[in-house]
Amino acid sequence: MGIILAIILFSVIIIFHELGHFTLAKLNKIRVDEFSLGLGPTLIGKEIKGTKFSIKLLPFGGACMMGEDDAEDMSEGSFNSKSVWARISVIVAGPVFNFIMALIFSVILVAWIGYDAPVIAGVDEGYSAIEQGIKEGDVITELNGKKIHLWKEVTLFNLMNEGTNPVSLTYVRDGQERTVTLEPRQLEGDTFGRIGIRGSGTNVKAGALDSVKYGAYTLKYWVDYSFDCLKMLVKGQVGIKEMSGPVGIVDFVDNTYKEAAPAGWSVVILNLLNIATLLSANLGVINLLPLPALDGGRLVFLFIEAIRRKRVPPEKEGMVHFAGFALLMALMVVVMYNDIRNLFL
Repeated sequence: MGIILAIILFSVIIIFHELGHFTLAKLNKIRVDEFSLGLGPTLIGKEIKGTKFSIKLLPFGGACMMGEDDAEDMSEGSFNSKSVWARISVIVAGPVFNFIMALIFSVILVAWIGYDAPVIAGVDEGYSAIEQGIKEGDVITELNGKKIHLWKEVTLFNLMNEGTNPVSLTYVRDGQERTVTLEPRQLEGDTFGRIGIRGSGTNVKAGALDSVKYGAYTLKYWVDYSFDCLKMLVKGQVGIKEMSGPVGIVDFVDNTYKEAAPAGWSVVILNLLNIATLLSANLGVINLLPLPALDGGRLVFLFIEAIRRKRVPPEKEGMVHFAGFALLMALMVVVMYNDIRNLFL
């Protein structure tokens, strides 16, 4: 059952991404040849108003085929016959729709279970926080100048700070804002340097407006989380062996379902919504990276065209995207190998 739920989850997220491209293409009167879910041979297909809607054999991936790779096609309604800004709007719409989906899921989650307010629930002896007068009930508002709205942002900050660098912490107590500088310390039993504060681990209930507000903060957290994970990968703090692809994510969703199922379907749905929020936000971030073969790579060439007011030679752009696609496929093979190997460890 968990595997089926994982496939459904992937399908919904991918469909929504491709729906972004499809919607803006239609709004710009661009011809869409095929809108498909999955990869490989077509299982089911039907043409509606000039667009073939199909389901493919492999339940991963999807496509909104607009003939964007056919640079010679300048016929009416073709992708390349439209203005550069129309084409930019179509390409950027996929990632934007992913962020919209993640926002919707975040709002639902906050409305359902509340949000983790950045309220200090405890201060440990021997650390800098207690020496600087931090107390239980203080509300953290900034860390090193970065605005804080959720306790999970505090956790992410501590992870990225690596417990070695001084921390400028701003908090509110009795309506007054104060700022202190904390020095992380690694005491006996600690795996990394700590400043000595703990969160409550409980959520604050939210009304309608706060659900939207803190849903947006939750989306921002997942976007920051995705970027921070990429930074760790670039810095070598994590390796390719620790990356997961579709196989690893399906296994994770399956395990999550098995753990949550005994508590009832409401807990299962909550967990799936949380995973879907992360995956959708992550897909939006990844697709906006300026890498060939991704939406972000196409946007780079479109913005160059907008600035130069002249198209990059299609053959040169095609070569770059082909090379990027080949590298992306090679990475996917490595990641899939790691996923399959981890299944048997």
